Parts: sequence; structure tokens; C-alpha cells
Amino acid sequence: MYPCSNPELVASISESGGLGIIQPISLTYVYGYDFREGIQYIKSLTSKPIGMNILIENSSSAYLNKMQEWTDIALEEGIMFFISSLGKPDWVVKKVHAKGGKVYHDVTELKWAKIAKDANVDGLICVNSSAGGHAGDLEARQLFLDLKDFSLPLVCAGGVGSKESFDKMLKLGFDAVQMGTRFIASDECKVPLSYKKAIVNANKGDIVYSLNLTGVKVSLINTPYVQKLGLVPNTFILWMLSKASLKHLVRFFYMLRSLIRLKATVKEDKDKFFQAGKVLKVLKV
Repeated sequence: MYPCSNPELVASISESGGLGIIQPISLTYVYGYDFREGIQYIKSLTSKPIGMNILIENSSSAYLNKMQEWTDIALEEGIMFFISSLGKPDWVVKKVHAKGGKVYHDVTELKWAKIAKDANVDGLICVNSSAGGHAGDLEARQLFLDLKDFSLPLVCAGGVGSKESFDKMLKLGFDAVQMGTRFIASDECKVPLSYKKAIVNANKGDIVYSLNLTGVKVSLINTPYVQKLGLVPNTFILWMLSKASLKHLVRFFYMLRSLIRLKATVKEDKDKFFQAGKVLKVLKV
């Protein structure tokens, strides 16, 4: 949940009975912790298990090396649950399974689930069209039907922000849910008040999808700032994204740019990028 997953929020989720997930770039780049010291700080706030999210986009050897280094540190610090996304999770699975841990992989459709299963993951995070951040194209029900025969635990990601929606996803057949947007407007989340107000005041219809943030579809609140920048890259960038040999380079550039912009959203009380999923109206209850 970049950039919203500050240590206090991660710890409080685990302490409350969930499984708080560390986003390493949030921990280090946004909130300024040395990675190992940040993990140790979170562990000082809760005795419950915590997990780690690894974005494994293969866009830069330096980036990939850093993710591998952070994974090793997390394992040394006793973290045994990992969520991988935006890439093939084979190296993550190898490292984590060697230490007795578990890896769940983000998937948005059948073809990515097949790649993840072939890599021997332990479960699938089923990212549907209501998710915040990097959202999928399929509704939760369709995604479940497509993946239910994989004989793996399935976690619903997107559209869950109340007890009713939680119960609905479990009744549908999911084994668990992953939540993000619902926690942004909490005391424990250290984003500016403008972000929290945007979450509370928005409705599902205020959500738009942009390719102009990371090169992959991202779910955002439709602010004037987002409208000004536009939702779709120019024709040349779209062409580059369509080419297998070029898309990782473009995504790496977009990722670096988005890290700066999203950090500004957290560090400055200004109207920039507010990532959110389609669960907003439940926050008004």
C-alpha cells in the first residue's frame, strides 16, 4: 500500500488480528527508516506476525538486487509471509521456501495465475477491478470462478471495506481478503489530512484508472491534479508499453517518477495522487 503503509499502521493491523504487510519502499524512501531497523521498530509495536510485499518488476538490475537484499533481511528478521507482484515470483519462492516461509502472488487474470502456480507459490492474491493501486480488469466473482480450480488458497483483493462485503467474499468462496483503502482514513495511518478527507468524501464514481502513473493501470481518486496530468500516456509511450523489449524500461522510468510524486502526497498536505479502491462509500456510514 505505497505510500500509506507506515510502521504504526502495519503493526496495528497485525495487533488487531490481521496480517500487516510491510511495503519496503514506503518504509525506507517515504518514512526514512533503514530497512532492518524499520522492521525491528514494527516488531517492537506488535508481537504478532507481519508480512512483506515485494514488487519484482524486472526493470533494473539495481532495483532487483535491492529487492533480493531486502527479502534476505526480512527473512533474517523472522518474516515468514511474503506477497509478490508485477513479475515472475520464482526467485522469491526459492528464497522464502528455503527458510520455511510462504509466498502469495498478486494476479489479475488466469494467465498470471498459471505463471505463479508454475513458480510454486503457496496462494494467490486475486486483485479485482475494485482494488486500489494496481487494479485488475475482472470483477471479484469472475476472478474467483476463473481461479477456483487451482487448488491454492485465494485471497480477494478489492471491494472489501465493511463486514458485509467481507462476509460476501468469504461466502463466494475466497479464503481471506486483502484490504487497503479502508485503513487510509484511520488514526494509525500517517498520511496528510487532505488524503483522509479525500477518502471519506469520495464515492465509487470518483474513482478513475490511470496508465500515466506507473505504466500499469492504477486506481485513483479523480482530483483536478489527476485530470490535469491526464489518464493516458502519449502515443509514443503507449507504443513503447506495447513492446515487450521496451515496456520494462518505460515502467521503470514511470515507477521512479511516481515514487517522487506519491511521496510528495504523503510529505506535503497537497492535492496530488490519492490512490483508492471502490469501497469508499462505506466510510461514510
